[in-house]
Amino acid sequence: MTSPLPSPSRVLATARRVLRQLAHDPRTIALLLLVPVLLLVLLYYVFDADRTAFDPIGAALLGIFPLTTMFLVTSIATLRERTSGTLERLLAMPLGKADLILGYALAFGALATVQATLATTVAVWALDLDIAGSTWLLLLIALLDALLGTALGLFVSAFARSEFQAVQFMPAVIFPQLLLCGLFAPRDSMQPVLEAVSNVLPMSYAVDGMREVLQHPEVTADYVRDALVVGGSAALVLAVGAATLPRRTT
Repeated sequence: MTSPLPSPSRVLATARRVLRQLAHDPRTIALLLLVPVLLLVLLYYVFDADRTAFDPIGAALLGIFPLTTMFLVTSIATLRERTSGTLERLLAMPLGKADLILGYALAFGALATVQATLATTVAVWALDLDIAGSTWLLLLIALLDALLGTALGLFVSAFARSEFQAVQFMPAVIFPQLLLCGLFAPRDSMQPVLEAVSNVLPMSYAVDGMREVLQHPEVTADYVRDALVVGGSAALVLAVGAATLPRRTT
């Protein structure tokens, strides 16, 4: 009988297997690593006539792009494993749900680290993103947001029956957060109901955290709150994903 507690050796073995599979899929690697950078560069030149307009939006998108791409790639990759029968065969072995979820999270989290580092480096040093705080604080929020996208992708993959359905979850899970996170309008200027909804969406705190780094040279209490909310949301979604992961493919 599989232990309900995760095993470090099984988690690492799962993570290595996922990374080996991704290494044979260069298009997925390109999507993860290059698309956010290219979109930031495109946005930079969209605001070419007014470079200062790039800073607040560029900082916010450093958190939004990693979440979105990691959600999409993780949900599709995990669903592919389930529909191919690989997931069912793995769970028939001495491998618990927590081992599997944490292994996937570790593998995609490693890619998320590379992605967030690359996007932040390009934004700050190549695109002259002007921030008052430390680059490391900006990177931390970007990384936590990428991990949140990974956790959400793992979670929704349990409810999709095809890759097309996995993509359809994006408008339901990502787009409302994108509209209400404060990117297009200040959250406190929204209708009270919409503001209340935005206050429970983790992307709102990712954008707020990025703007704290943009405006303040020191670590603020609001920044700490934002980082804890985003990180805690990722941990909670991973825990729920492990509990709801189906053992059999339907």
